Amino acid sequence: MELSRQPATSGPSAASPAQLVPEDLPAAPLYGKQSIAEVFTSAAASLGLPGFDNTLQLPPAQRVCVVLADGLGRNLLKKKAAHTPFLRSVASAGQGRVPVWLDSAFPSTTASSLASLGTGRTPGEHGMVGYDVLDPGQDKVVNLLGNWDAQVDPLQWQPFPSVFERAADELDVVTVSLPQFGQSPMTRAALRGSRFLGGTSLHARTTLAAEAMAGGSRSLMYFYVNELDKAGHRYGCASERWEHQLEELDSTVKRLSASLPAGTTIILTGDHGMLDVPESQRLDYSADPSLVAGVRHTAGEPRMVHLYLEPDAGGAARDALLDAWRRRFGERIWAFTREQGLAAGLFGGLRPEVAPRIGDVMIAARDTLALYDTRRVRPQALEVVGQHGSLTKPEREVPLLCFPAAGSKRRRG
Repeated sequence: MELSRQPATSGPSAASPAQLVPEDLPAAPLYGKQSIAEVFTSAAASLGLPGFDNTLQLPPAQRVCVVLADGLGRNLLKKKAAHTPFLRSVASAGQGRVPVWLDSAFPSTTASSLASLGTGRTPGEHGMVGYDVLDPGQDKVVNLLGNWDAQVDPLQWQPFPSVFERAADELDVVTVSLPQFGQSPMTRAALRGSRFLGGTSLHARTTLAAEAMAGGSRSLMYFYVNELDKAGHRYGCASERWEHQLEELDSTVKRLSASLPAGTTIILTGDHGMLDVPESQRLDYSADPSLVAGVRHTAGEPRMVHLYLEPDAGGAARDALLDAWRRRFGERIWAFTREQGLAAGLFGGLRPEVAPRIGDVMIAARDTLALYDTRRVRPQALEVVGQHGSLTKPEREVPLLCFPAAGSKRRRG
């Protein structure tokens, strides 16, 4: 029997003080002003395309290459500046009125931020509101990053046209990424509409990027780097492996600058930052019955948990759950309701279909804490060192570097 899952309601207490935004909840991402959602739309505007606003005040250009380094947080880049001589020189040169940092989407995770990057919309609009979230139609938690559920159509889950689709009739739109992402559900949901070029190594991708832009036509390129994020998750962002990948990123962007034609603007940013969580602080919250009382589904990130109550749960059950979490973790978390998160603007604008995908109660980590429901995640999940998803500055603030390519010395036809 198909279940029609609706958000748990609070009944008579809907207008109670519990619904007001908690005083200590951080400000929402700067959607529409200085967030990841403004990168491609501003780039399109800088290329002269009508219908786009150059919110980030990017310089006019003939070609734009957006390098998205997965897991590159602003604070990490500053802290590890000794490992990035090229990027350090770029930053020291200045970039005029272009901001030097952006907010990621909320949650600060790849699915949400890449969807905002690709569509120019907020998570509440595009519907990618977490790593895994509830599909209300199936009454089932589905993953939005890896292999999607067979019953979830990426084009229906995220129905808005991408910036690539909107720009494709006016200029050459190219994605340079890993081959396996060419037809992935995530690409079809949020980054569809470009000419896809796949390369397994960073060197191969820089070569493909240079060849794609060598013709000299007006173009918008998306260049994806995932190696930094992988190293952070497995070894931590304090590890030598992570520092090595940061050095590789620096070298890659330097090669791009040398090989892309003059008249190209290069933009480097990230989808989220990262922080390391020690093994002792990777906790199984499902072991405490009070933390899952009345909860039908759990989802989200270890640092941004979605809790979905039983359909007939009321405000008393919701408030009891909030109290249980606050008693257990105190100031180590932000605990708030869907209504509070929406009122605070954390998800930006809201499409009605998206609301029940968001947890009735949300738990965001404030310090080095990761929270797991071991009833539904694999044991290997607790081995992840580098984490993200919450509202802290190391997770949500990403760099924005904007600079002209040095220009290829190769002859172009």
